[in-house]
Amino acid sequence: MRKRLSFDTFLEGILAGDRVVLSQAITLVESALDSDQELSARLVQDLLPHTGKSIRIGITGVPGVGKSTFIEAFGSWLLNQGKRVAVLAVDPSSQLTKGSILGDKTRMEKLSSDKRAFIRPSPSGSTLGGVSGKTRESILLCEAAGFDVILVETVGVGQSETAVKNMVDFFLLLMLSGAGDELQGIKKGIMEMADLLVINKADGENLDAAKKAKANYQNALHLFPEAEKSWYPQVLLASSLTGFGLEQIWENLQEYEQRMKASGFWDSNRASQRLTWLEDQVQYLLGQVFLKNSQVRQKLETEKPKAKSGELNPRILAQQLIDLFLSKS
Repeated sequence: MRKRLSFDTFLEGILAGDRVVLSQAITLVESALDSDQELSARLVQDLLPHTGKSIRIGITGVPGVGKSTFIEAFGSWLLNQGKRVAVLAVDPSSQLTKGSILGDKTRMEKLSSDKRAFIRPSPSGSTLGGVSGKTRESILLCEAAGFDVILVETVGVGQSETAVKNMVDFFLLLMLSGAGDELQGIKKGIMEMADLLVINKADGENLDAAKKAKANYQNALHLFPEAEKSWYPQVLLASSLTGFGLEQIWENLQEYEQRMKASGFWDSNRASQRLTWLEDQVQYLLGQVFLKNSQVRQKLETEKPKAKSGELNPRILAQQLIDLFLSKS
């Protein structure tokens, strides 16, 4: 069994940009043990003054759009521009076995072998939509370790995107062309959240189809109301194989950062995200305390079969459990 690093070793190692220590620190953050949670909370607290200097980018898209290939190509391009890149790829976890595929690191061999990059595949567990509940803390640890760009890859198009949107500065939506009616393949809500749409795999025989898809998406975006931050998402073409479009994507990101900082939206958005984080933590910790109560657990186990069979309204049982918890507090 690996010996747990001391608090000071964690702190010094992360600030020195040690990728091994950073990886162990994220494991600490993801741990469900009370002692690990206490230590990781202290660690994040002490590292807060060293965070906030990166740009946080959420990347999503339908399965098969080539997220991992795009991230490796874009991440490698950023390394060539002198940036340090961290990738937090949240993998699907089985609700039956609680296992995780954890395949992103093997799919990004070139990027993961570069010392200027850090790739962390994390099992999503039972967190809503497949987004790791500890991703916010992982982002901060990566920033404290000196990474300039944090890429957060989501499992797929679904509820997880709303959670990621509340953690990042910029939301990039990857799209495919030539797969039938493109406008039917994505939910309107996801498109409304996007700060940039990228038609991926725009190369070879697929280039003409990608150009047509770009026109379709641009027309669709014109139907959406103007965003509060006065930013109109563009639709760009890119190829992970040839590198086409990667520079234009980065230029779009830089323009966004410059304009949002000038308007004050950048800082206000991050402040709002920190409050969302607070609310999430309150709910999570209350749930932990609630379910650790022995009397609540006993009544839950006793009455659960009634809820399962349809004999008892789950809403009523939930209220009974809360009333019991409050009466014994």
